[in-house]
Amino acid sequence: MKKNNTRVEKDSLGMTTVPEEAYYGAETARAVANFPISGLRFHKEFIWALAVIKKACAQANCSLGSLDRRRGGAIIRACEEIMAGKWHDQFVTDALQSGAGVSIHMNANEVITNRALEILGRKKGDYAFLHSHDHVNMGQSTNDVIPTALRLAVLKISKIFSQNSLALEKALHKKAKQFGRVIKSGRTHLQDAVPITVGQEFGGWAYQLEKGRKRVGQLTQWLLELGIGGSAVGTGLNTSLRYRAKVIRNLRLLTGLNVKSSRNLFAVMQNDGDFAAVSGGLRDYSLSLIQIANDLRLLSSGPNTGFGEIRLPALQPGSSIMPGKVNPVIPEVAAQVGYQVIGNDVTIAFAAASGECELNVMRPVIVHNLLQSFEILNNTLKILTTRCVAGIQVDVKKCRQYAENSFGIAAALNPYIGYSKAAECVKEAKENQEKLSQVIINKGLMNEKVLANVLSPDNLTKPYS
Repeated sequence: MKKNNTRVEKDSLGMTTVPEEAYYGAETARAVANFPISGLRFHKEFIWALAVIKKACAQANCSLGSLDRRRGGAIIRACEEIMAGKWHDQFVTDALQSGAGVSIHMNANEVITNRALEILGRKKGDYAFLHSHDHVNMGQSTNDVIPTALRLAVLKISKIFSQNSLALEKALHKKAKQFGRVIKSGRTHLQDAVPITVGQEFGGWAYQLEKGRKRVGQLTQWLLELGIGGSAVGTGLNTSLRYRAKVIRNLRLLTGLNVKSSRNLFAVMQNDGDFAAVSGGLRDYSLSLIQIANDLRLLSSGPNTGFGEIRLPALQPGSSIMPGKVNPVIPEVAAQVGYQVIGNDVTIAFAAASGECELNVMRPVIVHNLLQSFEILNNTLKILTTRCVAGIQVDVKKCRQYAENSFGIAAALNPYIGYSKAAECVKEAKENQEKLSQVIINKGLMNEKVLANVLSPDNLTKPYS
């Protein structure tokens, strides 16, 4: 069969041509022609979720006698193949497309239909025997399938996010323990502050991410509430309560998720606030990720003219002109990913606010951006853990030197000589380039032994016992 061969198909608008080898049909072909926008395709987990829903609905329709076992069995088998990763190359509609996701939904219906026809020994396009609308889409609408598919896809991919974040948190905690006794100067306003341990700094980063991960986990729980069975506007037209109950039960079995029918199908069809909330959680997580990435860059700056307190693994040459230069490439990409997630969140917020009456038609861009945010964060967290944090080393000597030379330690003098006298001593030490302790001794403000104990960096990293 020649690559350029086509077949002619008919839809409600008339005749159109489809590549002979394609599993999609006329409506998908029209969408490909109409939306050559971004070249982006939908995430694999979204395609998986569409197939899961189609299988669950076919099972429900078969058990209710609405769909005969032969056709239903072929539909189910085609869905299972897609769930296993086959035929994803046939999902060809652009991620930025017609409102509500009609195009990607029909893409799924047509691929399942034509693959089921093959399974039944029929030719692609034999829609008189098996139809994408009448059989594969029985009891369904784009308006309940697409948001349900996104809910399932996010619930699945968010588990990976949680695992990857937890691995990074553990790596940071491991470094916190390893560097628990390494004293360094704290910094506020990028100026000298009281001492801190490197371990305390790493531990703080780990807790930031832990809170962010748990916040995302809490927000995703709202996605367990599904609108499938609501049909076109939430009324459940052309369905039954038994059908809805069976679909939900099937989805529980197929996904292992404790999904349930929404208490109000109209609400989950009208409004995408649940998706915006999850995206907001990823945005907040990314804010912490950006801060941590930038701190890693700052603390490893140098090696001779920067802070140089920590050393990141050397992964690749850092300059096309400066020999020997090595850059903090993993924190750099981590920060950029954080910016992208924040940008995606802005897009999702605008799209979520654009629902009108019974439907939000701006869902395709929500689908793409939300799943992309999870995907790029998941990949980033993995490499940040394995290719950066796990190999971080610390310059103990330099950290100690910074801690002992920091004027931030003057805060410990307040209970002994008062804030004003301590400030005078700091000023004099700066002007005369002397050690703060020597100025205090010269002024006879404190006993040398007591002063050494008070200004010991080890004692300055914890409260009084």
